[in-house]
Amino acid sequence: MTRSPGFQGVQLALSILCENPRRRTGLSTLFPAFVSEALAAFPEVRWLIFAGPEQPWSVADDRVKVVRRFAANDRLYARLWADHFRVAPMAKRGGAAALLTVGFCPVVRANLPTVMHVFTLHHLRPGGGLRARYRRWAVNHGVKCASLVIANSNWVASKLAVEPGRLLVSYEGLCHDTFRPDGPGAIGFPAGSYLLWASNFYPYKRAELALRGYARLPLQVRSKFPLILVGGDWNGGRVVAEKAAAQLGISQNVRFLGWVSDEQLPALYRGARAHLLSTAEETFGRTVIEAMACGCPCVLQDLPVLREVTAGSAMFVDFTDTIQAGEALLRVCTDDAMFEQLRSAGLRRAKQFSFAQLASARVGAILEMLRQRAFERPATISAS
Repeated sequence: MTRSPGFQGVQLALSILCENPRRRTGLSTLFPAFVSEALAAFPEVRWLIFAGPEQPWSVADDRVKVVRRFAANDRLYARLWADHFRVAPMAKRGGAAALLTVGFCPVVRANLPTVMHVFTLHHLRPGGGLRARYRRWAVNHGVKCASLVIANSNWVASKLAVEPGRLLVSYEGLCHDTFRPDGPGAIGFPAGSYLLWASNFYPYKRAELALRGYARLPLQVRSKFPLILVGGDWNGGRVVAEKAAAQLGISQNVRFLGWVSDEQLPALYRGARAHLLSTAEETFGRTVIEAMACGCPCVLQDLPVLREVTAGSAMFVDFTDTIQAGEALLRVCTDDAMFEQLRSAGLRRAKQFSFAQLASARVGAILEMLRQRAFERPATISAS
């Protein structure tokens, strides 16, 4: 592993205040895994984590200090004030050499380099209210001011106006000890006996389109392969999906499990005939690599980023075409040869993702950025 010379005992600050402690997302597991792997790969680096008072943080190490003085995203305006005006000065006073953020560059940076992760492109959506205007400002301001911008796919990078010298493309990671094909299946569900939809019920995930495609299956196929939906509610999205299932007359073949534990999710992937993702947009598709690593074939909305992430190791369909979606689901349920082909291809592709690789790429790029800044800084001339 390449080390950046001249950096001993570097401290990096990371704000995870953007997470709502009452709602789990992909970031809930991404950053603890990132820091854990970074500790192993870069023993010279210490961490200062800014987390909310009730925000989970699982990494305990002498080189990690957790600051819980500021609000997380369950108190939106207090969190924005903290992230933009208070975190950077405190990180600077605490000895941090750089501040890692998600989707913004602080208004008050305290002469601290900002490393901005970009995980969503919601700022490109037209219209919207105050929240949408803030997102547009935050990302556009951030890509201009951040010392380093980290995109989680080449497709995301292509949407950002960032010169190559300040841009790093780093795929998201995967814990292969957790997401693997040779583990227990879901209790109460025979292996390969159901279809799986896994996501929070955000509007853009379009659970209702997956339900419409599923409703096209013959009754005997739906009876053999019920559709299980797991994930957290968002502004009544689960109720909308439940009503859609009732209107389609398929409620008896559909089960809503809500949030499941981290231990249950891999088991559900392993036991599923296929994982469905009917989303309108993604910047990476975390559930896709999780499912593939568990030996679960994926039936995905045909998006450029999902073709990039899977390298084609999935079935692609336009879920807005209900007939096409139904035909794809019927094939994955009945064509055993295709099922095995997708399963094998997905397992091979999933091996390309790891948190060790993520940590090496991202921390390595940050240390290199700091090294270059140190070399470019004018020398101080003292009067004699």
